[in-house]
Amino acid sequence: MDIKAYIESGMIESYVLGIADDQERAELEQYSRQYPEIRAAIDAFELLLEQNAMASAIQPAAHVKANILAEIAGEFADNDTSSKVVSMSTPAIGWLRYVAAASVILLVVSAATNVYFYRQFREASSQYQALLIEKSSLLAQNQTLQAKGLDLYQGMQIMSDPAYTKVSLPGVKADENKLATVFWDKKSNEVYLLANRLPQTNPDTQYQLWAIVDGKPVDAGMVDVCNGLCKMKNISNATAFAITLEKRGGSPTPNLNQLQVLGGVNG
Repeated sequence: MDIKAYIESGMIESYVLGIADDQERAELEQYSRQYPEIRAAIDAFELLLEQNAMASAIQPAAHVKANILAEIAGEFADNDTSSKVVSMSTPAIGWLRYVAAASVILLVVSAATNVYFYRQFREASSQYQALLIEKSSLLAQNQTLQAKGLDLYQGMQIMSDPAYTKVSLPGVKADENKLATVFWDKKSNEVYLLANRLPQTNPDTQYQLWAIVDGKPVDAGMVDVCNGLCKMKNISNATAFAITLEKRGGSPTPNLNQLQVLGGVNG
């Protein structure tokens, strides 16, 4: 049995407050005899209610007692004024004891009710905080998906734009299954890359795009993870494009031993 969970379930509070049903009461009384922790929890809650009741007690004004005694004495008045006061003092004190006991009971019930509803409020507050966190997470995921969707849409617009020249970069002999595609606007010099079939690199390496300009390789940028098309460096007067595998961060000159794909510009 998970004693800690049982104690925190609210059953002890229901038992002490008298709102538990017969089965729950019988079960708790049996557990209290078996497990000292449960008995101690019951005693602690009863003590808490008593302390709250005493702390919440309000001392009446001095004249209140005198007024109550005067009213009681008046109701039970007889012809003998002196005997009236003497004979009614004992019933009056007894009546006041009942009033005081009822006041204490009301204070205990009020304190217990406050504890119960405070626990309910704390639980509801925790659930509300959890819902807020879940909502924030869903909003973040939604924003990420929207950004990806926008990137893909813009990529589709570029790929279908006749202003961009499509340059296919097939794999070289040793890597014939690899493929990448460059979309190049000769007027604006903008270059976009679609990594169709390029294997995932290890953490120490990175693909680098090169443009062949006047017979020499020109750095066109590092290939990062993109949502569709990767925006590369602007290039003018290119006759071909190629991709090599370099150390992460790039190289000033291509490592031709790691040439992955290569394609010439048509037209």
